Amino acid sequence: MRLPEDLERKHVISELRREGIFPGGDGPLPVPASPAEIRPDVGELCPPGFSAHPVSPFPGHGVLHTDGNAGETSPERPAWEVADIFRVHGEEYRERHPLTPRQRKVMSDIENCRTGEFGFHAEVCGECGHTEISYNSCHNRHCPKCQGIAKRRWVNARIGQLLPIPYYHVVFTLPNMTFPLCHYNQALIYDLLITCAAETLKAFGKDPKWLGAEIGFYGILHTWGQTLCTHLHIHFVVTGGGLNEHGEWVSPKCGGKFLSPVCALSKVFRGKFVGGLKKAYYDGELTVPDERAELRKPEGFEKWLNSLAARRWVVYAKAPFAGPEEVVRYIGRYTHRVAIGSHRIISVENGQVTFSYKDYKDKGHRKEMTLTADEFIRRFLLHVLPSGFHRIRHYGILANGKAAKNTEMIREMLRSEDDTGDGTPAPEPGDEFTKIRPVCGGGKMICVLIVHPYYRISRTHLLPPHLTGGEAYEDTS
Repeated sequence: MRLPEDLERKHVISELRREGIFPGGDGPLPVPASPAEIRPDVGELCPPGFSAHPVSPFPGHGVLHTDGNAGETSPERPAWEVADIFRVHGEEYRERHPLTPRQRKVMSDIENCRTGEFGFHAEVCGECGHTEISYNSCHNRHCPKCQGIAKRRWVNARIGQLLPIPYYHVVFTLPNMTFPLCHYNQALIYDLLITCAAETLKAFGKDPKWLGAEIGFYGILHTWGQTLCTHLHIHFVVTGGGLNEHGEWVSPKCGGKFLSPVCALSKVFRGKFVGGLKKAYYDGELTVPDERAELRKPEGFEKWLNSLAARRWVVYAKAPFAGPEEVVRYIGRYTHRVAIGSHRIISVENGQVTFSYKDYKDKGHRKEMTLTADEFIRRFLLHVLPSGFHRIRHYGILANGKAAKNTEMIREMLRSEDDTGDGTPAPEPGDEFTKIRPVCGGGKMICVLIVHPYYRISRTHLLPPHLTGGEAYEDTS
């Protein structure tokens, strides 16, 4: 059971005072702030008694920030956020539409992210001792605000694996006619897409006609298009070369312009996916929705499957990346994305949401689209992933568990003096809790205390001795 708010506040303040980072000495405890609206435009639209953006529970002591956990430096706050739409229209949507428990949790987490529901954390400038207290993030992977730290951790790990070789970008896409089945078989279809695409790449890599070696690659699943409609595709970053059966490095043929022809990749991928879908159907693993009841009969399903197999399946391959730096920029763009970022939302008014999108059918020109709030929420929730589903996966010589050993061995083989991985080491533990927001002009903000919901407190960093008047504090509890 969660502690009463006043007791929880007292405990938090006592811990902060124990650390010597919370002003106030032995004086009276601060009075909690009223939930005044920081943004009246959103507050006016919220249900009665609901604070759109609550303020600090510790007024006048340090600075409260709602821009996320330590380690994440956010750009200027957008005019509207996905959370605003959920707060204003989410309650009515939940009453009118059936939702899975997971969809409800995603909505709740996004609504409550950085509002105090998930606790607080304290940061101290390592130079001058300036203190800031901020709300914790929800850390839900569907939340637009919470992907910065996760993205940087993942990118830092990939930087350590970069090799002085070309890298390729390959995209596999499912045809639109599979989407009705996808909505009722998310885990099965998503896994089949990733697995079949990965097997296709591995097969072409091992084919002596194209390379004759085990390549390395990682895939990033995206389920959405620019207008939030279903658009199932997976992005792969593929090494330009691989290890043969003798453990020797093999460089790509064809002058390194491409690894394999996309037409051949497309046909093999199509065959693997159609075969896997057929097996799932006859094994009784595929759920057929009422609107496609004709597929419940084998003859109807076979007819539909033949039509699917006759279609052109899109596999897209870009020219090799310009260099390792371009690979890092790319993975920073595509990993840990959500269906729509708040920076694309233009307005929320009169029950409608207007947002910007790129129309790739019109040379990528930026346009605007207006949906009802209900339709916007419906489309957003289409992309809630099944529980425990891994949308980023690693294969071949970059597979989890052997990537570090393989990259070290390959670097030794290539004897490269320009080792991009050594120039940008992975962060030490705790680096993700450090950010630059100096008041003094030269310090870094260090997260020293995290107050989780339900009265659980953890210390993440020791204060520098010059701020404690002696030895750095060490928790022995």
